[in-house]
Amino acid sequence: MGKPGPSELPASTETAPVSPFACQTGVIRVPLNKRTDLAALLHSPADSVYASSNTKIAKVTINGLIVPQAKGAITITAKGWTQNKDGAWNAYTCVANIEIEDALPVSLASAPKSELRKVKVGATTFSVQTVTLPKGMPVDIGLASNAVGNIEELRSLAIRRKADYAVNGTFFEAYDKAGDPQEPLGNLIADGEAVHMGSYGTTIGFTADGRAKMDTLRLKVQGGGNGSYNYPNNWYATFVNRTPNPEGNSSILFTPARGAKIGFAYGTAIVVQGGVVKRIAQDENVAIPRDGFVIVLNGAEKRSLGSKFEVGKRIHYRLKYTDINGNEIDWGDVVTAVGAGPRVLKDGKAYNDAVREGFKQEKILSTPAARSGIGIRKDGSVVIVTVNKATIKDLGEILRSLGAVQGMNLDGGASSGLFATGRMLTTPGRLISNSLLFGVQLRT
Repeated sequence: MGKPGPSELPASTETAPVSPFACQTGVIRVPLNKRTDLAALLHSPADSVYASSNTKIAKVTINGLIVPQAKGAITITAKGWTQNKDGAWNAYTCVANIEIEDALPVSLASAPKSELRKVKVGATTFSVQTVTLPKGMPVDIGLASNAVGNIEELRSLAIRRKADYAVNGTFFEAYDKAGDPQEPLGNLIADGEAVHMGSYGTTIGFTADGRAKMDTLRLKVQGGGNGSYNYPNNWYATFVNRTPNPEGNSSILFTPARGAKIGFAYGTAIVVQGGVVKRIAQDENVAIPRDGFVIVLNGAEKRSLGSKFEVGKRIHYRLKYTDINGNEIDWGDVVTAVGAGPRVLKDGKAYNDAVREGFKQEKILSTPAARSGIGIRKDGSVVIVTVNKATIKDLGEILRSLGAVQGMNLDGGASSGLFATGRMLTTPGRLISNSLLFGVQLRT
């Protein structure tokens, strides 16, 4: 276990180098309610891919994160490659035996609390629906019908995922014509993988241990091939899980979060499964492998990037995390995130840089409207609010009065909604695309 087969041995050596994998001889036991970093346990090389023997029991992400689905035993096969000084590649395989066990009890520092609060801002008193959640409350992204581009009632989504609390998430294409996918507009990260990328606003993120972060996150997809991210193997994706303009120029990454297929039939589709290009299709609504992804090239990107791909080539990608100024930020440990904005509180002080964040609409900049907001308190707990007829400035003052030191706006208007322990505190006026879910028995 963990050693390459004879066909994988470098031709120029008599014995293979030692495997980089720290393969486990015993069973790795994973609680049903805990994501586990298998890549860290196995000391996987950076160039690795993973496959689960039964995704109904546990999925494994492209980064090697185990995401339990049901109790049971499976194997996860990790394949990794390292490069010699002479440029030759060594291939290794490690098989991990995984047992998904009963969920662990969730220990919280305090009980979650929901209440209607009266909050005075200047001469106006607002009726504010509030939910306060202790640090470490399990959290996840909720996608309507479990795929990007769908819409669903917030209550239905929350109950289906066994959430105790839920709030609407990022903006989405709510006014598209009937039949068009109603896709998100901001950042969405689930299980450490990009579900969607936005190029504006502010994002709140949560690490696996429940720490919350807030920043002007700008995600970038950096692609590579055969273990290299440098020319001529480098490629990129401008969007994730977003329907391209058939007349435009784009390189778009589609993951299983999109659903079974990409949803359209144009462009050059590169189908990657198990880290290897399996096929390249033209103008076809291709299936997205559960253990892979699809890259679709349109317009000029067909010419500039098409030569980077060929059947049998190893293809991989990584996420780069920067802020609005292009500075790299430490978000590699974030497993759940939703982006909207603008930010309304920073380090305990009112904050408004909405235009620079990319917002131009008066309903965001100055007009009172129904608002959803989320804040982080100094102790790491989270406060969520919904309120009617409030400006963005009002939202910041409301969050600050409730103890938040960092705060941001979420999608609002008819999308504004808040669910708590089986009932709607604020009911959205429309079906929604995505949400933030919190609960001790969350289902994936």
